Amino acid sequence: AALTIDRSRLVLNEGDKSVSVGVANRNTQDPYLVQVWMENEQEKKITGPLMIVPPLQRIEPDGKTLVRVQALPDITSLPKDRESVFWFNLREIPPRNEKANVLTLVMQTRLKVFYRPKSLVISPTADTVPGAGTLTLSRKGTAIVVNNPTPYHFSFVELRNGVRGNRIEGFDPSMVAPGSSLKLNVPASSIGNSPTLVFVNDYGSQRLLPFTCTGNTCKAGKPENPIAE
Repeated sequence: AALTIDRSRLVLNEGDKSVSVGVANRNTQDPYLVQVWMENEQEKKITGPLMIVPPLQRIEPDGKTLVRVQALPDITSLPKDRESVFWFNLREIPPRNEKANVLTLVMQTRLKVFYRPKSLVISPTADTVPGAGTLTLSRKGTAIVVNNPTPYHFSFVELRNGVRGNRIEGFDPSMVAPGSSLKLNVPASSIGNSPTLVFVNDYGSQRLLPFTCTGNTCKAGKPENPIAE
């Protein structure tokens, strides 16, 4: 991709009018157009309660620009007791190629945008997500279910057998919504008594969440930094 974004996720707290996103054109020869839009959790294009401005602009070769995710007045209609999630979309539009028999690929980038009411604002110095230790895993027949009692979304990118164990093959990155449960796509037989889920914090960094199993229930422990491995 010629266009790159300066972060991997966005957080908009209640009371913030907007949050800016830096976009850079890494191509040193050609200008590109930047097209942006917002989608809801169901991945349908929306015009509120969040919008991105400007929706279309040009970036010169090796240039940089900003786009803003802006809160609209109907942002007050969102839940006050849990986080809401949206999708930020950016599509790069390359210049027309005058050469014959040239294939041009149009790249699109998607980021999660989390809106947090005042009661759920997380300190910028926090390294994890509050309540991570209250998550549980349940074995239900041949399935594994992750239960999230917190008001936050958790995005999992990896499942391991133990903190320093092997990655379980076939696990697909998954996000569990606040107060919800989610069936993982790997069988219960693939984990032992000390599975570890790897989740992503506000800064896009990975954190380990170890579990200890007793019978068919696994309780989470304290999140760990992978660097400590």
